[in-house]
Amino acid sequence: MIKIEPYLIFDGNCEEAFNFYKEVFGNEFLTISKFKDAPQEGMELNEEDKKRIMHVSLPIGNETMLMGSDTPKQTEGTTFGDNISLSIQANSENEATNIFNRLSDGGRIKMQLAKTFWNAYFGMCIDKFGIHWMINYSYE
Repeated sequence: MIKIEPYLIFDGNCEEAFNFYKEVFGNEFLTISKFKDAPQEGMELNEEDKKRIMHVSLPIGNETMLMGSDTPKQTEGTTFGDNISLSIQANSENEATNIFNRLSDGGRIKMQLAKTFWNAYFGMCIDKFGIHWMINYSYE
């Protein structure tokens, strides 16, 4: 079964926000990593950006994960309204590809579906209605 999870985008205060959410929901982070933890190939980040959150996930219920990240300052930044994505957890690469292709049709691809260093098949798009989507299939 496909699962949809909220993904929140911040402009430098993701860690502060998620520490607050951690207190509210009383759970511990499942993952938290900073941009400095990622391979730096093709990404030339300044020291401030390296300290920003690349990905954080916080269980907020039995079946729900709240996820988030910061944008590096040197990118396009974050605009209110563009700071929330719906993250689809697909059951296979084929399912992820099908969903991604259908959602991006008539819209805009932000990151082409590809295998990632975190052992997933991942892509981002904005559909023709302006809704931001992240499609993810995690390998075993």
